[in-house]
Amino acid sequence: MASVIRVGVIGAGANTTSRHIPGLQAIEGVQVASVCNRTRASSERVAAEFGIPKVHDQWAALIESPDLDAIVIGTWPYMHCRLTLAALAAGKHVMCEARMAMNAEEAHRMRDAARANPRLVAQIVPAPFTLRVDKTIQRLLGEGYLGDLLAVEIRAGGAFLDRSAPMHWRNDFDLSGYNIMAMGIWYESLLRWVGEATRVTAMGKTFVKTRKTAEGRSAPVRIPEHIDVLGDLSRGAQLHLQISGVTGLSGGPEAWLFGSEATLRFAGDKLSGGRRGDKALTEIEIPPSEAGAWRVEQEFVNAIRGLEPITHTSFEDGVKYMEFTEAVTRSMQEGRAIPLPL
Repeated sequence: MASVIRVGVIGAGANTTSRHIPGLQAIEGVQVASVCNRTRASSERVAAEFGIPKVHDQWAALIESPDLDAIVIGTWPYMHCRLTLAALAAGKHVMCEARMAMNAEEAHRMRDAARANPRLVAQIVPAPFTLRVDKTIQRLLGEGYLGDLLAVEIRAGGAFLDRSAPMHWRNDFDLSGYNIMAMGIWYESLLRWVGEATRVTAMGKTFVKTRKTAEGRSAPVRIPEHIDVLGDLSRGAQLHLQISGVTGLSGGPEAWLFGSEATLRFAGDKLSGGRRGDKALTEIEIPPSEAGAWRVEQEFVNAIRGLEPITHTSFEDGVKYMEFTEAVTRSMQEGRAIPLPL
């Protein structure tokens, strides 16, 4: 392996320019060597801002470039599978932006390609909301703090419906596939805490049927703006997950874990808990040794260097949240419970 890890970037949107590029450039022995965005002009702007020496007009040329070791995929989900398969086939390590893919079938293809190339690192950018508290929640569950886990309640929303907002890529099924708002991100956090769902039932609604695209045309909105998911969890608990773009003034996102002997609540980046007999929840201190933080770029580079494995987030975990995502849509379409895994 070369002493310098040379990285090419395809798709330089907000997350890529705010986190991935500066994060990689801050690591000794890493060079962001090339970029390919949707237009030549936008590629050149990013290259100038971050001192990236090379601009490509075509993503295929960037992937095939012999002077690169790794590819960061920062596009919308509709390109994730295609770019990942091409990068792995070209012998490049891959860090792919969440959401993993358009659907479970694409996610399976990406996972299978990663399995076929075990010497290459394949990582999905992880759900960031709960990183600080994940290890503490895992420890408390392992110690039996809750007793038997009985129910999990997750709600994310708080905004009023904006009928006049333009079409966002998250509203566009052709760009996002089965991904619905932040649903997959919250399910990924749930996976870290309590494991997979074994069955899901869902209902969802779209209230604004069309929105204006950047080009000024009306396009159909095929992705729900409010969704409720009920599920059975592998640990025996019942899940209720509500993700919404219409629940104005409902407060920020929160997650509740209800057990036979205690309750845990995560909200506002803080963890609270209470045992049977307590009068109220109290904040639980997160020990410095357990407090997680964003270190995606460091983990990616360290995995390439053989210093640590990918834990946030592997393609195996990405497949699990994409199967859940597709099962939710199937349930809405078919009006029935969908068993998991698919």
